[in-house]
Amino acid sequence: MTDAFEYAKQKWNKSLNTPEFEVGDLILVSTLNFNIIKVPKKSKYFFSGRYISKALHGTNAVQLRLSREFENKHPTFPVRLVKHYTSSDGELFPLRNERPLEVRPLNLGEDRKVLKISKETRIGGKNAREYLVIYSVRMIL
Repeated sequence: MTDAFEYAKQKWNKSLNTPEFEVGDLILVSTLNFNIIKVPKKSKYFFSGRYISKALHGTNAVQLRLSREFENKHPTFPVRLVKHYTSSDGELFPLRNERPLEVRPLNLGEDRKVLKISKETRIGGKNAREYLVIYSVRMIL
């Protein structure tokens, strides 16, 4: 019985693939659960974007810096819904141009003031705290 248990354990450990992500990697997100995109499922892209990983939550989740079209989505995704972005080879595809990656700078200037703190959480049960803040923004046209 113990031999069978050890055999099954070895088989499981060999088949277990944990993708290794690092902070700053370019990542694609599965659009499987995205209801924002209003197109027929047949013509919908399977993966979206080229996002930068901002933080890792163990080996189970990745926090991303999302673009403007998905800024209302929660930025943390499980590992099973993301994959590494591989750029195309310039020699094989000479006419293919890559779009520049859009990274919006986070500027907290004079025009933004904290309107309300909507959620406060502790990080890892320690004294470090994380706040979800609503800002009042003055539009300059």
